Amino acid sequence: MLAHRKTSRMFIHLIVLGIGILMIYPVIWMLVSSFKPDELIFSDPGIWPKRVTLEHYKNGWYVVRDTTFGLFFRNSFIIAGIAVIANVITCSMAAYAFARLRFPLRRVFFACMLMTVMLPTHVTLVPRYSIFHSLDWIDTYLPLLVPKLLATDAFFIFLLVQFIRGIPRDLDESATIDGSGPIRIYLKIILPLAVPALITTAIFTFIWTWDDFFSQMLYLSNVKKFTVPLGLRLFIDSQGQSSWGAVFAMSVLSLVPITLVFFFFQRYIVEGIATTGIKG
Repeated sequence: MLAHRKTSRMFIHLIVLGIGILMIYPVIWMLVSSFKPDELIFSDPGIWPKRVTLEHYKNGWYVVRDTTFGLFFRNSFIIAGIAVIANVITCSMAAYAFARLRFPLRRVFFACMLMTVMLPTHVTLVPRYSIFHSLDWIDTYLPLLVPKLLATDAFFIFLLVQFIRGIPRDLDESATIDGSGPIRIYLKIILPLAVPALITTAIFTFIWTWDDFFSQMLYLSNVKKFTVPLGLRLFIDSQGQSSWGAVFAMSVLSLVPITLVFFFFQRYIVEGIATTGIKG
């Protein structure tokens, strides 16, 4: 019986290992191809390169005249950093209001907020673009950042509401007896106890903002304001003469920040989601 369990467990581990290798193979192939000469990228699809070159990283970094890929990294870090700070502050404030405060139509507003989670992004695409165009915000970072300052990410509000509801109300009542108001309770009690959920919000906001391509392509047209996803698009030539080696090299570099974020903070992702009751 024990031997049968060990065999079953080993079989399951082998299946999981095989699926893992299958999923990570495209990334490994891209990493290896970034060091291959152009003529070997598609003619030699193996993992071990016959010849190695660093030219793709040098050529890819200087993607266009007077502009390096470092500028795109700087722009992406600025947008992602502001989005993280804005989302953490505004979403936590909105979640605290829904979870703790009593005000008219609170349940109606919360239901409306949840409905926006189920609304496809493309449904609001044209109205949002029309509004931002009328405000003369096109080709600026404002359409990407201002919504973050207004707590428009309903998923994070819901996640934080679930977490705050799990914090004992006795703490609020004790603070109220000591003379604390809602703002002081939010700053001194709720925020310190909600750190795991706040870190989860920050991590997902950073990853989703860093990887966002469609919104940035829609609102940005000046190359000096491009982010990393838009910078990668510059390598794709409509005439079919794309520099695939440079594309792979810069794609590898673009994966470094979100990979580091994931490896350093993956413990908080699991802890934050597990303690909010939002599980798959």
